[in-house]
Amino acid sequence: MRALIVEDEIPASEELNYLIQEHSEIEVVACLEDGLDVLKFLQEQEVDVIFLDINIPSLDGMMLAHHIGKFASKPYIVFTTAYKEHAAEAFELEAFDYILKPYDEKRIAAMLLKLENAFKRDHAGEGLVEHGQAQVTDDTSVQGSSPKASVAGSGIRINLLRNDNIIVTDTADIYYAEAQEKVTKVYTKNGEFTMPVSISDFHGRLPQESFFRCHRSYLVNLSQIREIVPWFNNTYLLRLRDLEAEVPVSRGKVKEFRQLMRI
Repeated sequence: MRALIVEDEIPASEELNYLIQEHSEIEVVACLEDGLDVLKFLQEQEVDVIFLDINIPSLDGMMLAHHIGKFASKPYIVFTTAYKEHAAEAFELEAFDYILKPYDEKRIAAMLLKLENAFKRDHAGEGLVEHGQAQVTDDTSVQGSSPKASVAGSGIRINLLRNDNIIVTDTADIYYAEAQEKVTKVYTKNGEFTMPVSISDFHGRLPQESFFRCHRSYLVNLSQIREIVPWFNNTYLLRLRDLEAEVPVSRGKVKEFRQLMRI
């Protein structure tokens, strides 16, 4: 992997460069301080990941990430910052991770391992494709997918936000989501996440064939349903694998749900 460090504080840049060399096989090809210089650099060279500070001259890290997000080939972005309050916006930009300063070596090492594994997974089929072969996962052919929406395991990966960390998660591991005021609670086998988006927006980021909006305030992963319990007014309660929670199906969604589940 080729990496670019964008950091205007030399000690922080040198420390991050050192940690990358110590804990990964990633090659740091350049260290830049200015947002406009980064855009010029990326016009001539491609990188696989950008370690991006937010408070940089000319063009701040968030604005720079907006521009990079429009590239045909998008590098992973790992924000490195002293500011917690930008984590939600980083999630919106589909950042791979959000690392707070001062750096914690164990946290950096774990992020680098996750990054290298994601890169290998996203590029696993490239050699086969070049030789006229296609790699198929779960009997599904995926064409034109990008690193941020590629098949991984049994689902498509999505960024979930917990505290100051962005957790890259297989959508197949999501059990259900619940609307709560202006946020959406997401429940997975690895715990609970709070997303700063509406449940409609969150549903739009999921594979539509797998997730059903069963209620105004709920959506459910159809593959995680273990029991369908008749409820009042000819509706249902859904019991899910591994969880105690019950998810309701509203009256307005019953007909569509029955068709999907063939009941």
